[in-house]
Amino acid sequence: MGEVIRGGTDAAPRVIDTVAWVLLAEGRILGARSRGNDVFYIPGGKRKPGESDVETLTREVREELSVSLVPGTAEHVGTYTAAAHGHPEGTLVTMACYTAEYRGTLTASSEIEEIAWLRLADRGRTAPVDHAVFDDLARVGRLR
Repeated sequence: MGEVIRGGTDAAPRVIDTVAWVLLAEGRILGARSRGNDVFYIPGGKRKPGESDVETLTREVREELSVSLVPGTAEHVGTYTAAAHGHPEGTLVTMACYTAEYRGTLTASSEIEEIAWLRLADRGRTAPVDHAVFDDLARVGRLR
């Protein structure tokens, strides 16, 4: 409830609109696995109606990882679309990815079962939309 989903007819696929935080360190990317999920996701989540990308990013990161993004530091690194993991066939997810500085200590919240620093070799442990992000980061030498 409250998520922005477009389409869903024979003519237009259902599209889930999300925003994600790309946090890199020492050739690895931060991943989060929600309770009951079998794959890791780049942290973030679904936009609420009327929210901007940065508002969604800030809210989701605070809810999932208990840290605050530093205002004015968010930078768009790309937008990706792929099949939505765990949803009916034909459902797509669009994920606008941003980097941003943060304050606080990364801690999995009640909805997150596990956080991990993932390498390129962990690509198969992530959702399909994350695969393109991993590939792009590897191509420019930021993910090993």
